[in-house]
Amino acid sequence: MRSWRRIAPRVTATVLLVVLLAPGLEVLSVTGSAFAAVQDPGSCLELVRAAVANEVAANNSPAKHMFRDRKQTPQGSQIRLYVETRDAIAGMTIAYNDKPLPPQDMQGEEGRLAGLAGNAEQLRHKHLQEQENAERTMRIVKALPDAFLYQYDGEETEQAGAGDPGRHLVRLKFRPNPAYQPPTRAEEVLVGMGGFLVIDPVARRIEKIDGTLFREVSFGWGILGHLDKGGRFLVEQRDVGNGCWEVSRMSLNFTGKILLFKSLAIKSDEVFSDFRPVPDGTTFAQGVEILKAEEVKLAQNREAETIKSENKSH
Repeated sequence: MRSWRRIAPRVTATVLLVVLLAPGLEVLSVTGSAFAAVQDPGSCLELVRAAVANEVAANNSPAKHMFRDRKQTPQGSQIRLYVETRDAIAGMTIAYNDKPLPPQDMQGEEGRLAGLAGNAEQLRHKHLQEQENAERTMRIVKALPDAFLYQYDGEETEQAGAGDPGRHLVRLKFRPNPAYQPPTRAEEVLVGMGGFLVIDPVARRIEKIDGTLFREVSFGWGILGHLDKGGRFLVEQRDVGNGCWEVSRMSLNFTGKILLFKSLAIKSDEVFSDFRPVPDGTTFAQGVEILKAEEVKLAQNREAETIKSENKSH
């Protein structure tokens, strides 16, 4: 799923910053025999491996999207528009606390993007950063089959508004595998984490990862810092059309310390929506123009709604 690339900067800026699925599984239906087939540990692991192989394969998909991101933190909310391009991800802030940016701030956003589009070196650096972050995140995804032991924990039903309401999903409980040795720092956080993995048994895609730290986890051999017990992250994804899966929600709640003395507190909830395909080969500069056109359209819609509301009041 290419969406792992998209969330990589956010994950690495949190969990990964501070540390930091195989085709062919036969599933006959989404009821009865399908769930019975994954109730033993071996079959659970097979399903996880199939899902992870599909995530890794889909991560290399050329399909790209424009989408909206609403991020809520204790300090307030922020809404941004993003366009995935061949060069890098273009992003524009359009609202704080659900209020549109004033004209001067919008001009600042457009100026920042124009400067980035016109600076080949900065754009190349941004692209490399996104690639490095994505690689770290994919190491976490690839480690899922080996880092944890899985147990069937029942099923969930897709809720309304989440893609395909009524679909039956397999829910697996996971805990650390005592035999697992993290190969790099990026995977160190997994040894202190337990939680739930929800998988679509037909598409063989990961629908949700819900992980909680059941003990304090050090990173950088305890020299750089630690994450406190009780930290939690939740990532959900769904099919947004044409078989493309994208992250639809990400929730992070961690505390800890960096460099032994600097406190770390991360609490945010992001909802990603309004996914629309972007033409293949879209450049960063073209992505910026798409963002600007979308912002103008949104402003016109707000103005029309205001006029309509005023007319009703009269």
